[in-house]
Amino acid sequence: MAKNRNTISKFLEEHYLHFNAAALVDAAKGYETHLEEGGKMLISLAGAMSTAELGKSLAEMIRQGKVDIISCTGANLEEDIMNLVAHKSYKRVPHYRDLSPVEERALLDEGFNRVTDTCIPEEEAFRRLQQHIHKIWKEAQDKGERYLPHEYMYKMLLSGDMEQYYEIDPANSWMLAAAERNLPIVCPGWEDSTMGNIFASYCMKGELQSTTVKSGIEYMTYLADWYVEYAVGKGVGFFQIGGGIAGDFPICVVPMLYQDMEMENIPFWSYFCQISDSTTSYGSYSGAVPNEKITWGKLDVDTPKFIVESDATIVAPLIFAWLLNY
Repeated sequence: MAKNRNTISKFLEEHYLHFNAAALVDAAKGYETHLEEGGKMLISLAGAMSTAELGKSLAEMIRQGKVDIISCTGANLEEDIMNLVAHKSYKRVPHYRDLSPVEERALLDEGFNRVTDTCIPEEEAFRRLQQHIHKIWKEAQDKGERYLPHEYMYKMLLSGDMEQYYEIDPANSWMLAAAERNLPIVCPGWEDSTMGNIFASYCMKGELQSTTVKSGIEYMTYLADWYVEYAVGKGVGFFQIGGGIAGDFPICVVPMLYQDMEMENIPFWSYFCQISDSTTSYGSYSGAVPNEKITWGKLDVDTPKFIVESDATIVAPLIFAWLLNY
């Protein structure tokens, strides 16, 4: 029986009929069917989707149980919280394409780090998080405890210490929604994020030990255990926003379990969608078509596969709007 659609979803249904627009709707319908049939879903976040304020829709996806695990870069992990506590100090530069090197340096000297058209304020964002997360790292170390990077972020958010700084509606923070649900997160390559760099600096100063934060290998074993538990019945789908390590790291868990752990009955990912503006190319992971993943033991012949070749800041909120029936 057809579902009664609300405004945005109805518009998509009536007007997004061809090319990338049709692929968007097909991917959304496939995601919806996967959930309706009892499947779980992983979402991977690359790029700067948190700074793009994807939390406005992703947070509600989390609250409604339409995502079961997230894989993201360290930047996306921290930048959602930065936006939560320092939004009013952000600076938008709509003419970013015309900036000269001298103007770029002026932004740096003013304490801004630019992400396309949005400048993150270093003092209000990075340093505000630093003072609180350092305290949590140190407390864990003093107790002989070790946690994954996102677990430290959860502790910081759930402590209530950050509430004094909130500058947006907390309902629009996907990290806060994830912390409240204790949503599993995989954050490969966390070391190259700002908080990862700051943690490394404390290790170099002798204030913290590197083992206080669990490693990327421990993230892989964490994901493997999760996948074995939940890849039953309909299985686990893979919704990939962008490319890079946020997507490549988690999708490899299946061939690792099958080939290296010799779990011959481990199921493939049971749905796959990638949103990317990377053109199809030779040798590029982000530009590889989904069928290539069959040869790597990640997807099967009959796995529903979708690729939307467009800007994820446009496509992802629309797909989420469909799933939330906005």
